[in-house]
Amino acid sequence: MNDPERTTADLGVLTGVRSGKRSFYPEYIRSTERVSRAVEALDGISRALVRTAEGPRALVEAVLRAASEHLQADWLLLAVADGALRAARPRFVLNVGGTIVDDRADVPEEVLEHLDVLRTRPWELDGWPHRDGLVRATMTLDDEPVGGIVARPAPGLEIAATDVAILRVLGNQAAVALHNSFLFHAAAQLRGRTERLSEAAERQARDLAARSAELAQTQERLVEVMQRQVLDDERHRIARELHDSVAQSVLGAGMTIEVCRAELAALGGRAAEIAAQLAPAKELTRQAVERLRASIYALHHTSGETPGPLPVLLERLSTVHGLTELSVQVRVAGSPVALPPRAEQSLVRMAGEALFNAAAHGKAERALVRLQYRPDGSAVVLSVSDDGDGDPAQIRRALRLTKAADLSGRHRGLANMLARAEELGGELTIRRSRMGGIRLQVRVPLPVPTEWEAPDDG
Repeated sequence: MNDPERTTADLGVLTGVRSGKRSFYPEYIRSTERVSRAVEALDGISRALVRTAEGPRALVEAVLRAASEHLQADWLLLAVADGALRAARPRFVLNVGGTIVDDRADVPEEVLEHLDVLRTRPWELDGWPHRDGLVRATMTLDDEPVGGIVARPAPGLEIAATDVAILRVLGNQAAVALHNSFLFHAAAQLRGRTERLSEAAERQARDLAARSAELAQTQERLVEVMQRQVLDDERHRIARELHDSVAQSVLGAGMTIEVCRAELAALGGRAAEIAAQLAPAKELTRQAVERLRASIYALHHTSGETPGPLPVLLERLSTVHGLTELSVQVRVAGSPVALPPRAEQSLVRMAGEALFNAAAHGKAERALVRLQYRPDGSAVVLSVSDDGDGDPAQIRRALRLTKAADLSGRHRGLANMLARAEELGGELTIRRSRMGGIRLQVRVPLPVPTEWEAPDDG
């Protein structure tokens, strides 16, 4: 037979009910109801938790409804204490008859005093498990009170410790959700700041690209101006040489012819015939002077031609010297390599000096300018050959004398050529050309230094 007392004790262990036989069944019924309500509350908690993805407010409102349904509450208030969870929004929510409000102006007078307690002294809630027909539970985060829940359950509803525990679980989950709202807010701010920084970086990159393009255009224009200046300087130098030496010499020759012609004509006879033969010579000198003056005028005017790379500059230089009746041919071998602008200027000026010397001093009629880019990229070689009557040995000797002493400006052009070659790290050689005259060659190793001082032309 079963022991009735033993059976009653076992049921008490299983149901949490301890009573005599007469009250056992009613207590069992109430315990069963509490278990059912607890299960329903857990289901409500589960439904509330899955609202996390919708944001903290949706979860808090779900917690509010689940707690209200569990207590069948006339009203239920959830609030965050002042100073806690500073970024949490909303700071409180109230469920009154199924309507949720979060504005203090909408809170009934009887609830306001409880709201003030939740916001100022939430740690006192645990001391009031159920007083004046109210149920209270503290919300905690990291074991610190951060707010609480206060509710007025339906009249006649028996409240147990498990109900308070359920409220505490719901409230704590709401606290976590509100804390996460701060993290979400901070993350959103960080994303916004990152996006702004990214946009600023993109704007700066675009501005930098635009500035770089402007700088490249400015540099290109500067190179063009410098190249044009090289040609202009060469034209002006040739014009000065023509005016100071060639033109004066031709004028002097014309005057001498005129004097001699006049004296011979005065003698009469055979002398007069010779004087008549000198008339064409005087006319030739007059025409030569006019051509020189026209050439000097043209050379003194700035060229409007667009600049170009070194081979193009040499081609244009050859046309400049065409006015001296020196036929110049330019040949380029190898793949052109871009050189620093000042290096190209120096090479053009050296070529111009060599061509002028061939025309003015070597009495050359033809000249060949060769620009060779070595296949291995080791050097660029510039040479100027002519068919004049210059003597390489005499020019080398004059160059040595110029280096050793100041010869009052004589052979200054040769000295400048040598100085330019040395500044470029190259060497200058002077030999007999196959055309019969002088072959002047400058060999410049690559790459050319980007910073160096070009010698003054004087």
